[in-house]
Parts: sequence; C-alpha cells; structure tokens
Amino acid sequence: MVGALGPQLVELHVRNLGVIDDITVALGPGMTALTGETGAGKTLLVEALSLLLGARPDPSVVRAGTDEAMVEGRFVVPPGFRPLGAAPLHDPDGPGGGGSPPGEGSEVTLSRSVPRAGRSRAWVDGRMATIGALAEAAGSLIELHGQHEHQALVRPDAQRRSLDAFGQIDVTGYAVARQRLRRLVDESAALGGDARERARRVDLLRYQVGEIEGAGIEDAGEDERLDAEEDRLSEAAAHRHAAAAALAAVSGAEGTSALDRLAEAAGSLDGRLPLAGLESRVRSAMGELSDLAAELRSVVDTWEDDPEHLAEVRERRQLLHQLRRKYGDSLEEVLAYADDARLRLAAAEEEEERAQTLDLEIESARSLVDRMGEEVAASRLAAAPPLAERIESTLRRLAMPSARFEITVDGDGPADQVGFLLGANPGEPLMPLASSASGGELARTMLAIRLAVSDAPGVMVFDEVDAGVGGEAALAVGSALAGLARRGQVLVVTHLAQVAAQADHQIEVRKAEDAGRTRSEVTVLDGEGRVVELSRMLSGHPDSGSARRHARELLDGRPSGGGPD
Repeated sequence: MVGALGPQLVELHVRNLGVIDDITVALGPGMTALTGETGAGKTLLVEALSLLLGARPDPSVVRAGTDEAMVEGRFVVPPGFRPLGAAPLHDPDGPGGGGSPPGEGSEVTLSRSVPRAGRSRAWVDGRMATIGALAEAAGSLIELHGQHEHQALVRPDAQRRSLDAFGQIDVTGYAVARQRLRRLVDESAALGGDARERARRVDLLRYQVGEIEGAGIEDAGEDERLDAEEDRLSEAAAHRHAAAAALAAVSGAEGTSALDRLAEAAGSLDGRLPLAGLESRVRSAMGELSDLAAELRSVVDTWEDDPEHLAEVRERRQLLHQLRRKYGDSLEEVLAYADDARLRLAAAEEEEERAQTLDLEIESARSLVDRMGEEVAASRLAAAPPLAERIESTLRRLAMPSARFEITVDGDGPADQVGFLLGANPGEPLMPLASSASGGELARTMLAIRLAVSDAPGVMVFDEVDAGVGGEAALAVGSALAGLARRGQVLVVTHLAQVAAQADHQIEVRKAEDAGRTRSEVTVLDGEGRVVELSRMLSGHPDSGSARRHARELLDGRPSGGGPD
C-alpha cells in the first residue's frame, strides 16, 4: 500500500476562503495531484493547510459577504503516534468518542478560524488551543514546500535532523548525557555557592557550636545564680555584719532576744486549754527562729572574703554576657541557637560531602559529553558530503542541471550548526535555502532532500514544484514525487500533465457561477475524468482526440512507484 507509513490527511474542509464557498475534499494515500485552471482555487487549498501550520492570516482572504473563514483537517495517524498538543489517542472521554481501537491508529482533528475582524482561533482535537499549539501539532503532521511562509526545511534545526536521519546518527545518548550534566550542575549550584563559600559556612558553624559548647553552660538559670554569688562575694564583710546584728536580735543577750521573749509568751499561755492553739503557734515560731539563728550564725562564722573566687565569678559572667551578645538575649536563647546550629552544621557537612561527590560526577559527566559530542560531530562531518552529493545529483534530474548543493557542519561539541546551501543557477553563490531559490526551485530542492532523507512527516505538500519545467524534466519531477509517495502521503499542485499523470489520485478544482457569484468546485476524478483533465492540461482542449491519446499514454506509462535515487 502506497503512502501509508505515517500520518495521512483524509479530509480537508474549507469554508469562506477566497473563491471557496464550502468544499470538503476526501484524500487517499499515495500521491494526489490538484489540478485546474489558474485562479480556480488550487493554491487556496494549500493556503488552508498553511493556516493550520500557524501562518499569519490576511483578513482579505475571507470570502466577501461572510464574517469568518474556517479550515478543518482530519488526519489518521498510526498506532503510538501522537502529534504535539493533541489529546491522548484512544481517549474514551475525548471529543468524538475516542476514535479507533488501539493497534488501528486514531484520528486527530485540527481547526482554525480567520475572522474578518478580530483574533484568529484554533482547535486541536475539538479543544480550544493557541495558534502556537495548533502549529506544533500540524508541524508534526504536515510539511509544506513552495512559496509559503512555513517552510520546514529552511530552518537550521530541521536541516540538522535531516542530516542525522541520513547518516543514521543517534543523538539520543548525547542528549541524555547533556541532560545529566545539566542536572548535576544545577544540583551543585543549589547547594549554595562555590566550594570556598561552602567551606566558610561549615567553618563558621563549627566555631559557633564549639564556642557555645566550650562554655559549658549548666542551664538557663546559671546567669542568675552567678549574679547572686557575685553580690555575696563582693559585699562579704557587710553581709556578715548584717547577719551578726540579726543574730543578736534573734538570740542575743539573755532576756532581750526574740527567742527569750517568745519563751515568756509560751509560758504565759501554758496550761490554758482555750489558748492551746495560740501556745502552739508561739512554740512553732520559736522553732523557726531557732533555725534562722543557726543559719545566721553560719553566715557570721563561715562567710569570708574570697577575692580569687570573686574574680572567677566575674570572669564567668563576662563569658556568658559575650555569648548572649552574639547568640541571644538570654542563656535559654543561646542554648536554643546552639541546638539549631548543630542541625545546620550537620546539614552543611552533608552538603559539603555531596558537593565533593558532585564535583567528581560533574567532571566525569562533562568528559562524557565532550567525548560523545566529538563523536556526533565526526559522524555529521562524515555524512554531510555524501548527502549533499545525492541531493545535487537529484536536482540535476529535476530541471536544475547547474545546481550546486553543499552542507556545512560547524560549532563546538557536536557541531550543531548545520546549514544547507544552494546555488540554483550558474554563477550564483552558495546561499542558505531560504534566500537562494525561487518558489519552484525551492520546492524541487525540498523534493530532492526528501528523496534522500526519510524523516519527513506523513503529509508532504508541494506547490510550484513544476514551475519552469517541461518535457523530460517534468516526467522526472513526476516520477520523483511518485517515488516519495511510497514513504508518505504527497499532495502536489501542478499545471503539468506529465506530473499529474503519475499521481495515484487526481482532484480537479474548477470555477463555477452561482447566483452571480464565483465559487470553487472540487471533483475527485475517475479514470475517464483524468483523461479529460489531462487533455485540457496538455492542449487546452479537453475534447482533442490527439490530446486524449497522449493523456492515456501518460496514464498507461505511469510507474508503479519510484523515482530518482
């Protein structure tokens, strides 16, 4: 089966676009020729596909008397293929009920409206989408060649992919290696600065934790206890004098101390039952005063001046003051800071260990990227000359006998800067494709590239590919298109019978009048219809007997497939 290897455009619906009123074109696999007289609307069908590819719309293309032009394309894609931006295939909840069962392919629908005034709108699988998303989805399905805004193969990235496809250069491993290197570098950067900065952070945390731990803080109340101790030591003599005076009052000269007076009070109350409670309280007070006297006597007897210990207390208090000044308003906050610093130090040490490991991994990953990049570059440099020679050889059979084609490979690492250069005519310098050829020459160059490289989407559209050619060159162009149609679906707008005759299908676009207005009509031609249309293309007279005989000869001599290698 021809043209069934990739996605196929099975139906194109165009409404209110130029002279097109409302037409639906059913398309088959292989090569389809779009023919008809000039101005009938053939190029408008290509313009419709260009709109699906995201081309900037001109409001003047909206049919007079209408508010909006609409383009819809329905594609069948093979199992496992999913265009960018399209809904998952076989989605039972998706628009239209989910499409075909797995293993039989599925459908993708792309739509775009162009209003006379206002913004254009787009849909992918029935869902509203941006024009960019529509263009991405269409770009993975359609490749347009001719004098149009969206030329896939004039972009450097597409040229690089074509060279890789021809040379069977697998860049997947290099891409994976680069992605791993980028991930390692990002992880290293996320650790916080360079190695010196990380080392400074670790050193600072270690110093802070060591300083707090080295102080040996007993608990959060140590500072208050030291304050009281300093006060005791600094005023020891005065404290003893005060304690001695208090002791004299409590248990001093007989008959005058507080204990003696309480003893008298207890004796007065003794034996009086109603006052027993009061007597008990007096005797309890005597016991408390006796304990107090013992403590006061201890102060008087034991508290001595101790300048060395006082200096130690003051030094300790100064140390704790310095810690509070650095790490918190209280010892409780200082201890909490130490706990947090220990956690941060552990994390920083772990990061430092990981950073050292990352440095080694990054060095190894970078070496791998460099080595694989050199291998890719060498493969590209090796593949470029034979691909250029094959394309140039094909161009010479496609009515470009003096064409020169060259592929440049440049850039660091994998040499990603791939350029296709063409000198279409004698004396012309080699120039990038986008600026080196007319519409017909560019289309034939794209055809030659596609014959050499089979990485195109499933649907390839050629407009003006036969411009300025005839005779045997026209047969060669038609044969090349037919050969390309063995790999994917090919649509070609042509004025040459030699090209159209080699198509698997032929669609005639003609003008018709209805109520005083011109509109386009589309007819899928059968065998006899093709003879009539080819006769018109050959002689301008569809009823000419000799033209019809020639048309039948062209159809009978149509190859089963193939084309220039």
